[in-house]
Amino acid sequence: MTTLPPCPECQSVYTYEDRNLLVCPECAHEWTRDEMEASEEARVWKDANGNELNNGDAVLVIKDLKVRGASSVLKAGTKVKNIRLIEGDHDIDCKIDGFGSMQLKSEFVKKA
Repeated sequence: MTTLPPCPECQSVYTYEDRNLLVCPECAHEWTRDEMEASEEARVWKDANGNELNNGDAVLVIKDLKVRGASSVLKAGTKVKNIRLIEGDHDIDCKIDGFGSMQLKSEFVKKA
């Protein structure tokens, strides 16, 4: 038995299959597997200035960011090298000298 993907609209896990459609009973959204695959391929990450980001890029932090569990803040202008793009709210995975491994939002960085 294959597991069905969650609803792309409301993230409900209670989706079901009706012929060639996937249906969400909570928000009544209907979609096909082809639409879902096309939307996954079309994902483009952009920085604060609208430039496209790619894996391995270097970026600069554009504002001071509070870091949970750290006594200091991540200062604006900090250069982050070799980023990795991931799905989710915080869509950049990286390592920062002095802070270690962390995730950032692409809206708070610009391409270096």
